[in-house]
Amino acid sequence: MSPSDQAAARPRSRQLVAILLLTLALAGFLTYEAWDAARRHRASAEQTLREYAAFAAWEFNISVKEQLYSTLVWVLAPVRNMEPQRAGVPLASPAILAPSLKSSYRCDPEALPSIFRVDLPSKRVVASGVALSPAMTAWVRDTIAADVLSGRYGRDHYYAAVFGTVQGQRRSIVYQVKWDAARRAVAAYGFEFCIRRFAPPNIQAVLLKGAILPPSVTQGLPNDSLFSVVVRDGTGDEIFRSPTHYESRYHATNKTDYLGGLATEITFREDIADRLLIGGLPPSRLPMLLGVLALALALVVMGLMQLRRENELQRLRADFVASVSHELRTPLAQLRMFAETLLLGRVRSEQERTRSLEIIDQEARRLSHLVENILQFSRAERSALLLNLADDELARHVGEAVEVFGPVARARRVVIEAEVVPGMRASVDAGALRQILLNLLDNAVKYGPVDQVVRVTLSRTGTNARITVDDEGPGIPASDRGRVWKAFQRLERDVNSAVAGSGIGLAVVCELVMGHGGKAWIESAPRGRGTRVLVEIPLARDGTATTNGSRA
Repeated sequence: MSPSDQAAARPRSRQLVAILLLTLALAGFLTYEAWDAARRHRASAEQTLREYAAFAAWEFNISVKEQLYSTLVWVLAPVRNMEPQRAGVPLASPAILAPSLKSSYRCDPEALPSIFRVDLPSKRVVASGVALSPAMTAWVRDTIAADVLSGRYGRDHYYAAVFGTVQGQRRSIVYQVKWDAARRAVAAYGFEFCIRRFAPPNIQAVLLKGAILPPSVTQGLPNDSLFSVVVRDGTGDEIFRSPTHYESRYHATNKTDYLGGLATEITFREDIADRLLIGGLPPSRLPMLLGVLALALALVVMGLMQLRRENELQRLRADFVASVSHELRTPLAQLRMFAETLLLGRVRSEQERTRSLEIIDQEARRLSHLVENILQFSRAERSALLLNLADDELARHVGEAVEVFGPVARARRVVIEAEVVPGMRASVDAGALRQILLNLLDNAVKYGPVDQVVRVTLSRTGTNARITVDDEGPGIPASDRGRVWKAFQRLERDVNSAVAGSGIGLAVVCELVMGHGGKAWIESAPRGRGTRVLVEIPLARDGTATTNGSRA
């Protein structure tokens, strides 16, 4: 790749990175919007359930009020049925309420009822039955007088209930006001009652039989299987709790001025949403949205990694082109120089003529070897590497490769020693095996020192034939022995050295060896210096020649 192409590729890479990051940001924004919409939808649905609970609490309070109203009105009926009080006529005794009072209204069923009358506006208290204590008398007098004289108890009220604490004890009373012909309050008749005994049976009746929610919603289910109830009096004391109690987020409290501020808390079952809401409570989309966002992030990361890999491959290819160009230029220059020498008749002796021809042959072999490597690598990249395997003797091919490479080795004053075990046969492609051996010898000669000895051995190990090439070079670090089999990979020490290399020699070896069903690896030379490259190829099972095709 030329410098201008590299300069043009950098802005394109930046644009792709920007697009990927913007895509991730857009995915994050859309994920947040979807989550926020789902959250608001769910919050709206939960608010609807709480409003249902508030409506149910209000309806329950109304039903309890109606249930208690008939009882209390019946007890206070003697006062309501009396004619308006006339001047000069004595007030009726509070004992008129005694016949309608039941023992269930009192905390102690065996005790006599406490009935009273408060004369207005004098605030005189007259008791019947059990006498009121001085503290209770003062509380009744002050409370009723304050309510009536201040107008809190209106003329349209049938009765009022009051709760309070007298000498550390909870007390409660119910009273009704007697009016004269001019609609002026003249007296209040009432009695002390026990809300804990009086109210629960009526509240239980409402829970069991009251139509709190529409039948279309309940679908015939009883109230206590849909919600639980807690009722408290005006002071906050609990007076009723349903036998089955639910814990959930869907609850509400309704407080009424009836019976001194009766408060009812309704709590729906957690799974009631499927009945009260069309489609039920929307499920949480957070796991799915996080999964989508994670997938988008993974795709962007993969895209960035692929882009980085592509840029790395472009750089490696550029280095490859530069290296190949350098490797081609040197033998071509040699070929041209010595060919011109021969053509122009500048040789001074037959010995110089022969030397020139040897150099031309040597450089031509180098060019053929380099071109063959490039072709093999190109076929492997396109998955078009075809091997014509045939049963053949391996020792012959090893000897021929050493002989062919001999002139190149002698040019660097390198001696190649071969030690082969004859008679071993394997199913091989002759051209591919020759290319494997030439590449290994080329690496050993190129990266080793001048005047070294390169040893090639062919031996048998189990069911495999093993080819070993040992050189006396600087060796390959253990951390790099797996990397050098990949295309365009060269050691850092060799990249800036004078040794030319394309970075595909061992990659071609690896592809061809795998095409034969074998394996290749690198070890340290046994003499402590240099590199040992090993190749193993399966031996033939019998001596019969077999010819077929294999794709690697």
